[in-house]
Amino acid sequence: MALLKVIELLAESTESWEDATQKAVAEASQSVRKIRSVYVKNLTAEVEDGKIKKWRLNCKMTFEKE
Repeated sequence: MALLKVIELLAESTESWEDATQKAVAEASQSVRKIRSVYVKNLTAEVEDGKIKKWRLNCKMTFEKE
């Protein structure tokens, strides 16, 4: 039986929500091993001059404890 842990992260990107998710996973994987899944929630965007400047999200990441 595996023991799983969930952490919550905030991420942002100037490209897209998908890019923000990739950045969250890449950053977390530098210190967390065996990441199993990421659940994206609370999508928001910063708007400036009628255009989206930054995409932001909250996500929950599940990983296996060693």
